[in-house]
Amino acid sequence: MNTTLTATGGTGSLTDTFAQFHDQLLLLHRLPDCDTGRERLRAEIICGCAPVARRLALRFRNRGEELDDLTQVATIGLIKAVDRYEPERGVPFASYVLPTMLGEIKRYFRDRTWTLHVQRSLQELHLAVCRAVPELSQQLQRTPTVDDLAEHLHVNAEQVRQALDCAAAYTAGSLNAPVGEDGAEGQLQDLLGDVDGEVESLPERDALRQAIDTLPERERRILRLRFVDCRTQTEIAEQVGVSQMHVSRLLARALTVLRDRLTSEDD
Repeated sequence: MNTTLTATGGTGSLTDTFAQFHDQLLLLHRLPDCDTGRERLRAEIICGCAPVARRLALRFRNRGEELDDLTQVATIGLIKAVDRYEPERGVPFASYVLPTMLGEIKRYFRDRTWTLHVQRSLQELHLAVCRAVPELSQQLQRTPTVDDLAEHLHVNAEQVRQALDCAAAYTAGSLNAPVGEDGAEGQLQDLLGDVDGEVESLPERDALRQAIDTLPERERRILRLRFVDCRTQTEIAEQVGVSQMHVSRLLARALTVLRDRLTSEDD
């Protein structure tokens, strides 16, 4: 995020806006907390500067976040600046409030937005789905289904599912996060990962494939029909053109050959 704002140059109008409240800011920070007019004066300053917060939020409107949310974040920065500003330091309010609001927006993007890269169109659809759920829930008097959302947003159901699934990319959990009450069950990383049976069996499967390749073509075909296509011996006999009894003998002989070859390789 390389957006830079200063109190001069291209932000002259912003500086003018803040300058209008110079006298009120001086008075605000001279009034004691117990003064009944202090809160009213504070609210007037914040409301008067609020349009600037929205203008600042507009600079980030195409980053996959709602403009209203970004405006609220910038307004929080404005409120913090009003409360913390110290006129006696001699720094213009604009030079203090703009970096404060910008810093608040940067923290928002750092802490609250997408951790993993997600297509902009999918981010926008995700936000649209989030807005549509409460609206449709009220209209339908039930939780909307994927098809309900798809019809409402004029997209297909698969796109809605992708938008819902991409919520998992919004934030990333820590592998050091505690599991169970008070972390009694260790950390999340302790529960991840296990022996992959498919990977562990690769050497055996490769050895079996090589052993099968040494069999005659007819026996390989019978093995494929029996154990891959799950055909009965009677069905295999009809396809191969031999009796069911002969298929049984060929199967038994092929399995014996494979067992002997694999056992001898293990030895």
